[in-house]
Amino acid sequence: MLHFCQNMQPIDQFYPLLTKPSKVIITMHQKPDGDAMGSTLGLYHFLKALGHDAVVISPTNWADFLDWMPGINTVIDFEKKKDAALARINDADYLFCLDFNTLSRTKNMEAPLANAKGARILIDHHQQPQTEVFAYGVSDTSKSSTCEMVYDLIMASENGAHISLDVATCLYTGLMTDTGSFRFPATTASVHRMIAHFKDLGLDHTVVHSHIFDNSLENRLRFIGYALLNRMEVLYECNTAIMHITKQDLQRFDIKTGDTEGLVNYLLGIKGMKLGAIVIDRDEERKWSFRSKGAFDVNAFARKHFEGGGHVNAAGGRSDENIETTLHTFKEVLKDYYNQLQ
Repeated sequence: MLHFCQNMQPIDQFYPLLTKPSKVIITMHQKPDGDAMGSTLGLYHFLKALGHDAVVISPTNWADFLDWMPGINTVIDFEKKKDAALARINDADYLFCLDFNTLSRTKNMEAPLANAKGARILIDHHQQPQTEVFAYGVSDTSKSSTCEMVYDLIMASENGAHISLDVATCLYTGLMTDTGSFRFPATTASVHRMIAHFKDLGLDHTVVHSHIFDNSLENRLRFIGYALLNRMEVLYECNTAIMHITKQDLQRFDIKTGDTEGLVNYLLGIKGMKLGAIVIDRDEERKWSFRSKGAFDVNAFARKHFEGGGHVNAAGGRSDENIETTLHTFKEVLKDYYNQLQ
């Protein structure tokens, strides 16, 4: 479903402005994943080809397994280079906001983005976007990824000739990671047509998969084994598997940004499970990740109980409670959903 409001004009109203070189920043949610980094870098290479003075700014650091991506050496980490980032934000004519639905998901960049003089442009596929803060945009929850939406923008604006191999590589990365290597229901026929286009351009998809999945250090594999053996609990009565990761676990295995990526998906690999949940004890808060199969809506679940949101089958949340208390809270609220999870 597409979401527009009176204050946010449809994205196609922005297409004519693509022909005029401008100062542009492109940003994403904090702790960017493959789709966030892939979509921003894909758009970056495209806008550079059109003559725009573009730069990608990440609200925080990112996982090491993304460091191979074309153009990532140009990305500004807001937390490490705040002055340089603020200068670019304040000077920008346009601010592309990709793969997040509310400015709060950019952490410490929320206020600078809200106060920027340039026009904010939304490209996102999460539910309930903050449309009132964007001048132009598109929010389409039926799309597999923000990378697919950037591809749609390029093609719909009749700029397909500017899809270079770098653009294709970046967009394929987010497309592949956000569809679970093309397993999830959002993997439509249009997704495969997009991949076919990239393959015609010379994309080596095997290299992308290897960079993303064959790049772990030994300690990460040992951490995953430890977590599955010691931190997983299966609640067969409600077809739910949960996992908790303590601060001590993170320190013991020297876990870095991105090392817990995908861990929640293991839980749905257990036969009969309809809901998987993992909570990680961070310094500032407890971070939840939820995954589901079928009709169980973890977006609604996360919004109601854990200050979060996302998609129907994939969402995140948070809690200020300690890890023991938030686990107890999860199990208590789960009782209200037993019938839905049968």
